[in-house]
Amino acid sequence: MADDPESTHLSPATVSLHDVWLAFGDHEVLRGISLDVRRGETLCILGGSGVGKSTILRLILRLLHATAGDVLIEGRDITTVSHDDVLELRERMGMVFQGSALFDSLSVRDNVSFPLYEHTRQTEDEIDARVRQVLSFVDLEPEDVLELLPAELSGGMRKRVAIARAIVHEPPILLFDEPTSGLDPITTRTIDDLILKLRHELNVCSIVVTHDLASANRIATESALLFDGEVIFNGTPEEMYASEVEYVQAFIA
Repeated sequence: MADDPESTHLSPATVSLHDVWLAFGDHEVLRGISLDVRRGETLCILGGSGVGKSTILRLILRLLHATAGDVLIEGRDITTVSHDDVLELRERMGMVFQGSALFDSLSVRDNVSFPLYEHTRQTEDEIDARVRQVLSFVDLEPEDVLELLPAELSGGMRKRVAIARAIVHEPPILLFDEPTSGLDPITTRTIDDLILKLRHELNVCSIVVTHDLASANRIATESALLFDGEVIFNGTPEEMYASEVEYVQAFIA
């Protein structure tokens, strides 16, 4: 169960970006980004196309390296640690990609169990039990889907399998890149409810990149709006709607 909101807000940040800059040559993608997210919180990163929303996730995973600033994962700066330490920190995260990124030639069981074979020494029986457990958690009947290939699943089912794979090794940090992109409104609501369930029942720290304002309003404890490489708003969804910043109101409208 998630912590009390006030006590959670006072706890150390699980993921922190402090004055982060990213430039490619003369082009500045991010300019002085600062964000804090804790266990039991869901930060939604909003903004137009090409403003650097997904770039922030790549910096957190150190798939990109910040030009300046600190990217702290549970207090450790992923921008300065060794390659082995980067791999260790990545194990503390689960990633749900925009297109689900399932292995086309592998069954649902093999897709979901992949992190367990990579990062644990669990037995086959332990892995099988864990895979069934997380599939049930994301509201999929294990016996119905275990042997199916991704092509045999609906878009919503693929997304839920991707979430099951992301949580199977029990990471404290979950990263979502446009988790409801391309989904119909009913399936979008299902994925939103699942993200809420992850926060309330597993007390994870979630960072969700999305263009879907309605979805962000449902799931976010805080929203950050990006414009021209900067965070021009960071606060609760209610505070966002009350903001008098011109671009915030234009984005909402």
